[in-house]
Amino acid sequence: MDYLHVFFLAFIQGITEFLPISSSAHLILPSKLLGFDDQGLAFDVAVHLGSLIAVIAYFRQDIVQLAKAWCNDVCKRQKTTESMLAWQIIIATIPAVITGFILNYLHIEMRSLLIIASTTILFGVVLGVADKMSQGASRERTTQRDAVLIGLAQCLALIPGTSRSGITMTVGLMVGLTKQTAARFSFLLSIPLIIAASTLKTLELVQSNASVDWLMLITGITLSGVTAYCCIKLFLQWINQLGFMPFVIYRLVLGFVLLAIYFGIV
Repeated sequence: MDYLHVFFLAFIQGITEFLPISSSAHLILPSKLLGFDDQGLAFDVAVHLGSLIAVIAYFRQDIVQLAKAWCNDVCKRQKTTESMLAWQIIIATIPAVITGFILNYLHIEMRSLLIIASTTILFGVVLGVADKMSQGASRERTTQRDAVLIGLAQCLALIPGTSRSGITMTVGLMVGLTKQTAARFSFLLSIPLIIAASTLKTLELVQSNASVDWLMLITGITLSGVTAYCCIKLFLQWINQLGFMPFVIYRLVLGFVLLAIYFGIV
């Protein structure tokens, strides 16, 4: 990898990790369409670490409150709104972690251009339907039922092109949450999942004994982190005004372009 490659992929990761357009698809596409070499396991770990740092930095006060409330619930049986939210995040994380470990163990490969194009279109349409359904939604608190449904849906994000943030926000909208609440829950839910995925990839990296260019990795972490932080901030500021339709349109256009490329039309 050269530094242009590093900057390009880290920037893509930072933008797409928390938008409903699939970061995994966008990290796969440069190698499929532009002839880039695969970025490798070490770089995958680096850019996801950057995204993790960004979301923790943005929600640092919320995380501290949730952690304190959860500890008080466990140790002192003091249930609060924050402790219930912490339990909901834990509940919603479990299905995807289990499914991810199973798929990783079985080495199931789903990174074909046809799969990416199909899921980009399919879940773009579903997001559009959810956005229409959510008009007038006013519920600002999640329930355990919401957490279970969102957690099960998050498993679909293991298919490239689905978008983890996209599918969790979609289900959040469908169960009646406001756009802000659905987005916030999705972002908080990303933290344990990124930690789990990064831990797994780090173990694989250690076992592989691959050489590591630390300067490139630090560059990737920094750029993806700064970009992701700005993306989260702007998304939460604008989502009530913009809605999800711009992302739906983007997904549809991208998906049909990918299908045209796959079938040799362009």
